[in-house]
Amino acid sequence: MSDTTPPGMQPNPGFSEEERDAVYRAIFTRRDVRSEFLPDPVPDEVLARVLTAAHHAPSVGFMQPWDFLVIRSPAIKARVQALYHQANEEAAQMFEGEKQATYRRLKLEGIVEAPVNLCITCDRRRHGPVVVGRTHIETMDIFSSVCAVQNLWLAARAEGLGVGWVSIFHQDALRDTLGIPRDILPIAYLCMGYVSQFHARPELEKAGWLSRLSLEELLHFDSWGGAAGEADGALLGALGKVGVTPADDRRSTPGRR
Repeated sequence: MSDTTPPGMQPNPGFSEEERDAVYRAIFTRRDVRSEFLPDPVPDEVLARVLTAAHHAPSVGFMQPWDFLVIRSPAIKARVQALYHQANEEAAQMFEGEKQATYRRLKLEGIVEAPVNLCITCDRRRHGPVVVGRTHIETMDIFSSVCAVQNLWLAARAEGLGVGWVSIFHQDALRDTLGIPRDILPIAYLCMGYVSQFHARPELEKAGWLSRLSLEELLHFDSWGGAAGEADGALLGALGKVGVTPADDRRSTPGRR
């Protein structure tokens, strides 16, 4: 059979059931990793795949505002960890009573333990002041850079790598430590490496810090606060049939009970 795909279009845009389920499994089993990093190095070919996945994230106006700092130096990691410890002590003071005690028990970084650290940034001036799609919402370039973080995180999970996002820093101090220019915005500082295990549930949920919100309570229809109508009943019923694959049961099918 001849190929009838129009020029410039994907010849096989569909996903098999197995391919689709693999995407959902990566989403549902992704975790913010802090304590389980192994010292095993991340092969360059694996790191290249993960970075390439990040670089293929959607971006407003196709401006691709991101840069990627790959950090392997123990000395640089130690300096970044010192920045974290300073900011983390300040953060602890923002909570009171038992909440502060719980906060202090949390491990919120794996900077030194992870073989690779990455800093993803946003160049807000890339391609000039006027960018398609950013003409009225100026922060769309920042949102685009966050999409690169998510792409990287899901690709890393599919590679068996854990990722931890460390956000407890003073941005200017992080800029100075990494030599980032003042007009470049640090978006995410990530710790990445192979891990001994992935938690079945997010660690903050396991620690009792917060629980996952009910999706049904977050849905609005046609306007903010709009109640579900007769036409929305099938959607609400379908939500109850969507299952999240337990991290410890590889035989389950992601996305379905």
